[in-house]
Amino acid sequence: METILAQLLNGLDKGGAYALIALGLTLVFGTLGVVNFAHGALFMLGAFCAVAFRQFITYETVTLDPTKLSPWGAPLEIKTPMAQIWFGDFGAVLINWSVPISILLAIPVMLVIGIVMERGLIKHFYKRAHMDQILVTFGLAIVLQEVVKAIFGANPISQPMPVELRGSADIGAMLGLTPGMVTYPIWRLIYFLFSASIIGAVFAFLRLTTFGMVVRAGMADRETVGILGINIDRRFTIMFGLAAVVAGLAGVMYTPLVPPNYHLGMDFLVLSFVVVVVGGMGSLPGAVAAGFLLGILQSFASMTEIKAIIPGIDQIIIYLVAVVILLVRPRGLLGRRGVMET
Repeated sequence: METILAQLLNGLDKGGAYALIALGLTLVFGTLGVVNFAHGALFMLGAFCAVAFRQFITYETVTLDPTKLSPWGAPLEIKTPMAQIWFGDFGAVLINWSVPISILLAIPVMLVIGIVMERGLIKHFYKRAHMDQILVTFGLAIVLQEVVKAIFGANPISQPMPVELRGSADIGAMLGLTPGMVTYPIWRLIYFLFSASIIGAVFAFLRLTTFGMVVRAGMADRETVGILGINIDRRFTIMFGLAAVVAGLAGVMYTPLVPPNYHLGMDFLVLSFVVVVVGGMGSLPGAVAAGFLLGILQSFASMTEIKAIIPGIDQIIIYLVAVVILLVRPRGLLGRRGVMET
């Protein structure tokens, strides 16, 4: 029982990351009809927003303390992070909670990056073939990762989670089971709850606001909405920016789990596209459902007992499921009729 529950939690954690990235991809495809292979790079850029914020507030100034001497008789160097110089004791709190606080930086940065990307490049490929869109956005992704590599280096950069959240939660006791039977890292639970909150916020925005309702109408019939005098292009540009924000926030909160490096986006890109195709191109509920489904399946496939029967199954289970689903239902689990079908 405890093994199944632990693997289910692992699956929800992975599924949260898959679903968030796939949600942004689906928003772009559903509104603009663009296959954006640079979306994984947006996940990576969000992660490096957290890195940049922490490096900024932990930048150290060096002063000499004449009252303390080294063994050679020279004054000792005292290194103090900038945040503590500016804010005193509160600076230490900023450093400890740098990952969640960096969300405040990531939101405007990723929004601007998304809008600039759409206005500067993507808009010129709306009416081009999907292959052209894939090539240009994949090229953009390579450029972005090389820029990050040049600035931050090629090695992974660890991002510590807050000290208060480094332990494990007793899930077994919460569910009325024997205490200590099932424990799970607190940050992973937070990431799942964070993912669920962002997904819920996106759906609420699209379904409960006038802006969202117009966007959904434009996804269904762009020409008719335009005839009504609504500037749907501007709204779709904003949606591209919001999709970039979603991907960036997913990257920010993932940094304590996997130290960011310049190819982090590429690692998630292929998996996220598989999730989108399985869920159904253009289907937001399908992207979320497929993300969690494939995350859970991958988690159970990584069990020692399963791998002993089928070695390497955890590495290919997502692709096997995708092949089976697309053979049976080419438009995906919740895809619109006619999409990806002939």
